[in-house]
Amino acid sequence: MILDILGRLRPKAFWDWQSRSSPSHSKTDHSTILRSVFCIAGGILTGTLGWCGIPQLLPVGMLFPGFWAFAPSRVMGALVAGGHFLGASRGLPQGVSLFFGPQFSIGIALWLAASSVFVAVHAALWTAKPGWQRSVRYLVAVILMAVPPFGIVGWASPITAAGILFPAWGWLGLAITAILLGAMTQPTWKIAVLVIAAFATLNAATWTASTLPSKWRGINTTFRFDRAGQYADYQQHLQTIEVVRKAAASGAKHIVLPESAFGIWTPTTERLWQQSLEHLDVTVIGGAIKLDATGYDSVLIEVSANGSKILYRQRMPVPVSMWQPWNRLFGESEGAHATLFDNPVIEGAGYRAAPLICYEQLILWPVLQSMLYRPDTILAVGNGWWTGGSNIVAIQKASALAWSRLFNIPLVIAFNE
Repeated sequence: MILDILGRLRPKAFWDWQSRSSPSHSKTDHSTILRSVFCIAGGILTGTLGWCGIPQLLPVGMLFPGFWAFAPSRVMGALVAGGHFLGASRGLPQGVSLFFGPQFSIGIALWLAASSVFVAVHAALWTAKPGWQRSVRYLVAVILMAVPPFGIVGWASPITAAGILFPAWGWLGLAITAILLGAMTQPTWKIAVLVIAAFATLNAATWTASTLPSKWRGINTTFRFDRAGQYADYQQHLQTIEVVRKAAASGAKHIVLPESAFGIWTPTTERLWQQSLEHLDVTVIGGAIKLDATGYDSVLIEVSANGSKILYRQRMPVPVSMWQPWNRLFGESEGAHATLFDNPVIEGAGYRAAPLICYEQLILWPVLQSMLYRPDTILAVGNGWWTGGSNIVAIQKASALAWSRLFNIPLVIAFNE
């Protein structure tokens, strides 16, 4: 009887072994490996090229959903997402090591930690099932990475390319871009690629430089700092005041200075600037640090000969290096405050502007929230002293320019590099 049973089982075991070791099975394994490598390489390429700091190349990032969706497994989909994010944010390790001092390991650790959120969201929403659900899942990932809490590290979103493909189309252009991203996860991806390539080529061929709004002037500076926590000293204030006076003499009425140009805002700083602007018919808007008992706000301040006021408190400072809410648990300063959704627009004499301080140019919800209030100008300021030779500042400027083009709103840029 035992021999009978073994006889009946042997053919099945034999054929199972044969199928596993057959050329067709080996071919399938080889194909899966090649597909995995191709998709991961595609993720790295879309992040690296799409986020190189050249605005016209932002549409390359829109190919990412295709590589993610057609990865052969959830693990491979996660690796594609990781490759895309790490490629897009490759300047972070160098920047962090300059900010915190010569500690490259901290930069690598923060680089990987930031990517883990992007990877986790895309891994959780990946599916092997074809159909419209795949597109919906990807668009859910886009939305999750656009708003807090995940959106706090929501860099490298392909939807930023909307302004490059569909300048002046506004919310309609954003919606069409979302549809194209969804189509990239379907068998229709070839059509989506053709549409993306056609509009990207057309707009690159007809590209025109943006013009500043009348009487506005953005001032770029090159002040150097050795470490985090250094702010504008008296000599730097005097040099900045001289630059402002020259801009005023050339006809500018609204002059925008970079993030932290005013340093730590105190009554003494306020008096210095007010006295320096006497007899000048200008309004100066610049970044400053406003201290309080639990930390500080990164703010935009408007100052003229008649006085000053805080226009804006940054909605989302840079996590870890500035925003450190966990320090409350230890009774320490929480660093920069995050207001998240407060003051999406600022208003002054003759303008209604969307303010974006530094990190806010890399993530989605600050700019999209501001666009709901129909501003007439975008003010993008930053302080990139810590970015070294990386492309972080170039990416910030490219992102701000893309949103400016999408909503057909003039952009004023002021950076310290």
